[in-house]
Amino acid sequence: MSHKNLRQKNWTSWHHLLHKELISDKKIVPNGAILLIAVSGGQDSMALLNLINDMRNKHNWFINVWHGDHQWHEKSEKYALDLKNYCDKKNISFFFDRANKKNISSEEKARDWRYKKLSERANQLLIENQKKIDIYVLTGHTNSDNTETFLLNLARGANYAGLSYIKKKRLLENNIFLIRPLLIFSREDTKQFCNHMNIPVWEDPTNNDLKIKRNLVRRKIIPTLETMYPGCSERINSFAEKMSNYKNEQKDLSKLASLFCEDANGIKRNLLNSLCIEARCTILNTFLKKNCTKQLSSKHINNLVSSIFEKDRGQTNLPQRLKIIWNKDYINLEKS
Repeated sequence: MSHKNLRQKNWTSWHHLLHKELISDKKIVPNGAILLIAVSGGQDSMALLNLINDMRNKHNWFINVWHGDHQWHEKSEKYALDLKNYCDKKNISFFFDRANKKNISSEEKARDWRYKKLSERANQLLIENQKKIDIYVLTGHTNSDNTETFLLNLARGANYAGLSYIKKKRLLENNIFLIRPLLIFSREDTKQFCNHMNIPVWEDPTNNDLKIKRNLVRRKIIPTLETMYPGCSERINSFAEKMSNYKNEQKDLSKLASLFCEDANGIKRNLLNSLCIEARCTILNTFLKKNCTKQLSSKHINNLVSSIFEKDRGQTNLPQRLKIIWNKDYINLEKS
């Protein structure tokens, strides 16, 4: 069988959907890009690896794989070796890092470690190429991860930004982008793809540990909600995407409102005080962000807005040796 016929045989509806998504916006993963794929060995990352590898010739990509061993279970070293052998057979460069288990005792610390190591490997690739080129770090997040994140953030009491959709692309650091190509798929999609293509999966047994919050949401809460309200995961994803659009809209409108409330002397206090408290908080926060890089808490902003509304004159110290001052006409910032 020729290579051409083999590619046609292995080209599935999942390949078609992802290929269509990537060519619709060529800035997501450009042709000729250097890719560093984070692969845990689970179904999502293995689906990502194989989908991207099957498309590499169509886009002239240079593929590398990174695997992080958390040492959270006794077979983790074997899994890493098996995955290396799998990549070697496919002629894919393989990078590997092992964590100190004591230093990644929580989900948050483990995530921070992974992104730190991914950035280090990406920078190594930049140095090896000896030319100015972007590196694209790919992760296997699906829209199922988005549903879980939304529910976790909602339970924690997140604001609008925390409830928005996981970004498809963001800058990690100079010349290094984080890409999540599989957000168009669910975890059920990646499971079906791996089964259909006979792709091996090395499932981390700690994924069954219900003491880990995300596992509890994944294995208990979402299935219970799906039993009560079938299709709720898809609806939650849709709502999270709308929240992202709302956040972007609010950001743009806030800029316009801030410009309307300001002149060369500062923010017009009477005009600001004529608005509802939510709008006043948003406009004041937008104004402060232009001069103060340290983000103030929503409680701090709310207290400031209340003081400006109630007192004709006043001042409050802010981070970075700044202070906000106001009189009956204007609100402004000064160096303290």
